[in-house]
Amino acid sequence: MPHEVIMPALGMAQETGRIIAWLKQPGEAVAEGDPLFEVETDKAAMEVEAQADGFLGQVSASAGEDVPVGRVVAIIADSAEEAAAAGTGTAAAAAADDSPQQGGSGDDDALPDGAQVIMPALGMAQDSGLIVSWAKQPGDPVSADDVLLEVETDKSVMEVTAGHDGFIAAILADAGQAVPVGSVIAVISQTEPAAPVRRSLSAGPTDTDTSPAASPEPAPAARSPKAQAVAASQAGGRILASPKARRIAAEEGLDLALLAAHGVPQPFHVSDLETLRGLGAAPDARTDRDVSRQLLHVHARVSSEGCDSLIGWLEADGGTAIAPRLVWLRFAAAALRKAIEAECEAAGEAVTVELRKRQDAVGRYADPDRARLSQPLANAGDSMPPALVLRDFTGSRVVSASGRADAAPVLTIGREKGDYVISLDFHDGQMSESQAFALVDDFADRLADPLRHLL
Repeated sequence: MPHEVIMPALGMAQETGRIIAWLKQPGEAVAEGDPLFEVETDKAAMEVEAQADGFLGQVSASAGEDVPVGRVVAIIADSAEEAAAAGTGTAAAAAADDSPQQGGSGDDDALPDGAQVIMPALGMAQDSGLIVSWAKQPGDPVSADDVLLEVETDKSVMEVTAGHDGFIAAILADAGQAVPVGSVIAVISQTEPAAPVRRSLSAGPTDTDTSPAASPEPAPAARSPKAQAVAASQAGGRILASPKARRIAAEEGLDLALLAAHGVPQPFHVSDLETLRGLGAAPDARTDRDVSRQLLHVHARVSSEGCDSLIGWLEADGGTAIAPRLVWLRFAAAALRKAIEAECEAAGEAVTVELRKRQDAVGRYADPDRARLSQPLANAGDSMPPALVLRDFTGSRVVSASGRADAAPVLTIGREKGDYVISLDFHDGQMSESQAFALVDDFADRLADPLRHLL
């Protein structure tokens, strides 16, 4: 079955992306993970990878073209024949669709003027997102950084910010509805709307000024059935919470599982911690949590040749003497950022990593992966709780070690002959198994081929 390649959203307020270049040509074989094309927004440029094996076909956007988020720009067919047969048969139709889809049906002229908010792509393979809840209602004032809604994909739940200052002039999809990426889900006007609009994906426009019997406002506590099932089933299991909420809870010794046990909808945010502080002990939930907080481990081994060569080259040819652990610190932060990309973007927080030489703390560093190797790193101090602890046991007789991972996952690097030995210790409340595997795998890849990080 052909796989559609869409223009991804690299940011919450992004509406289009410019294709810089195609890295594969129509009819060419591609493998999952191969870079397909480069895309640029006003903030970043990145490669978009193939999400399936096959043959590239039906390329409907050229280099230099601005493409709306969510629009199909190509397909990956199962065979070269299918790719050739696809040709440009629907390319013209796709190219003609230069505007994002409207979230609801009905007369588009009924929509107020203003900035359009689209369903973002939270991952390369995502084609839709489930609206968990709206944090704002039609007519409400909103700032660009205010949380507008919560969106759930198959991998995470995250908050989407408004991206514009103004007033909510229209909401075009209801909580519990799955919305295609790139579809318009809200309109933010600069002035207060006289008649705010609310509609669903399948319904026509309705004025929010109509009588309550005709158009009742949704109860603030209402969540979609799917979201409620997540909250109930995960009491004692994996907890969905923003990184900031996790860190504050860890600092204060609060157990987020108590919120789940009391039916508080997930994901949890900092505002939910006040509720948590007022909850009494829940023995049953605590027992379940003790089981779920069993320490989990991921191990890997990789040749040290690539990283050793980089450090040697920096000293010999680049004139830069850098401690290996400061290189690993950058690699670890980059790997963590990629593994929990959705959560990082939702919270808008720095990725802080605590560096330890064996058991002794060296410092905490915010976003070390965004600093050049030649650039000194500033210690962020104890005011910023770490999202990850990196321990360096190289140079000792300890090859591998486990950490308690009380406040944050612990990533340990040791050395045995010509190999680095990597271990990650974490609780399932801190990250999922898939995120842990992704973190260790990406960190090991950067150690094996440092140019991947530098480029």
